Amino acid sequence: MALAGLALLAGCVRTPRPEQPPPPPANALAAGVRAGPPVASLAFDARDAADALFSFRESCPKLLERTDKSQLTTGAGWQIACTAADAWSPLEAKAFFVRYFETAEVGDGKAFATGYYEPEIRGSRTHIAGYDVPVYGLPPDLVRAWPADTPEARRTGRPPLGRYDETGQFVPYYTREQIEAGALAGKGLEIAWVADPVEFFFLQVQGSGRLVAPDGAVMRIGYAGQNGHAYTSIGAAMRKQGLIGDGPGQYPPSMQGIMAYLREHPVEGKALMDLNQSWVFFRELTGTGPIGALGVPVKRESSVAADPAFVPLGAPVWLETDRPIANGLWIAQDTGGAIKGPNRFDTFWGAGDEAREIAGGMSGHGKALVLLPRGTLARLLGK
Repeated sequence: MALAGLALLAGCVRTPRPEQPPPPPANALAAGVRAGPPVASLAFDARDAADALFSFRESCPKLLERTDKSQLTTGAGWQIACTAADAWSPLEAKAFFVRYFETAEVGDGKAFATGYYEPEIRGSRTHIAGYDVPVYGLPPDLVRAWPADTPEARRTGRPPLGRYDETGQFVPYYTREQIEAGALAGKGLEIAWVADPVEFFFLQVQGSGRLVAPDGAVMRIGYAGQNGHAYTSIGAAMRKQGLIGDGPGQYPPSMQGIMAYLREHPVEGKALMDLNQSWVFFRELTGTGPIGALGVPVKRESSVAADPAFVPLGAPVWLETDRPIANGLWIAQDTGGAIKGPNRFDTFWGAGDEAREIAGGMSGHGKALVLLPRGTLARLLGK
C-alpha cells in the first residue's frame, strides 16, 4: 500500500519545464561592456590607420547628429575626436587613434565576420532582349501601418511595413515570389532590367551594385527600401538540407558554391530563393561608391557593416580573426539584414572579381573591439 501510494504521488509530481533561454540583449549596455587593451597595443599599420582616418572623418558629421542606439555614446562625446580629425595627417593616423580613443569589449567580444562587395552584373536602363528581370524603385504603396491598425504597432511602438489593399485593410507587402510573379509589373516602377536572376538575387543581398550595359555604360544602384519581410539565409537552408558543406557530393559552403547549385538546379534553386521573402528596392546612385546606412560612401577594406544596437555607426572597430585579411581597423558605416547582435560584422571589399572572391569566402571568427572616445568607459562604468 505504501509503495502504491508513493507511485501515485510520483505520478502527480509535475516534471519541471526546461529553463527558457534568456532573451537576447537589446543593446551594447545590456550585453555588458568592459575596457579592452590600449589602442597603442593594436597591431595596425600606417596604411590601415590612414584609410580608417579618412573614413572616420567622413563619418563625423553623421556621428555628431545621430542618436546612438547602442547607448554607448552621445553626439557630443565624439566632438573632440571629430574636430581633431581634420587636422591630422594620414601619415600620423595611428597616433591620432592612440591619442583620442580607448577600446571596449562588448559582451564576450567573440566576433564573427563575413564579407560583402559591390556586384557588377549585366543590366540595362531599358528593357532589351535578354534583359528581362526588372529592377524596381521604391513603390509608393509600401507604407508603415497606422499604429491603430496593427497589434504589433501597439505592442512594439514601431508599425510594420506593408500596404493597404482595395478594402482599406492593412496587409503584408508582396513577397519575393509574388513580385517575381508580376505583382508590381506594369506600374512604372522599373528603373532598370538585368539579365541574370541569380546574380540579381545576390546583388539584393549585397544591397548595391553596378549594372553594365551591352555598350559598356555603367549604372550604379543602391538600396532604397525593403518590402518588410524578414531576411532568410538560403545558405543556412541549404546547409540544413545537406546541399552545401565539406562532405562528398556537397557544394562548397561559399557564395560561389551556392550560386553553382542554383544554376545547376534551376527549379530547386528558384524554390530556395523564394524562401527569402525579403525583396530590396533600388535607386540610382551617383558619386564615388555605394552609400552605406550611415549615409556616406563605403570603401574597400575600410568600411564594415555592424548592428547599430551594439556599435555606434561611425565608430572605429578592431577585428582580429582567423582570417588575417580581415584583421585591422574598420569604420562601422553600414548595416545589414543578417548583421544582428553583438560582435557580428560584414567587411566591405569593393567591386570586381577579387572583391567577389574574397567576400564570397569570408567567414572569420575571433575577437572584436569597439573604439570609443577617451573617457567614455569611465562615464559608463562609473569610474
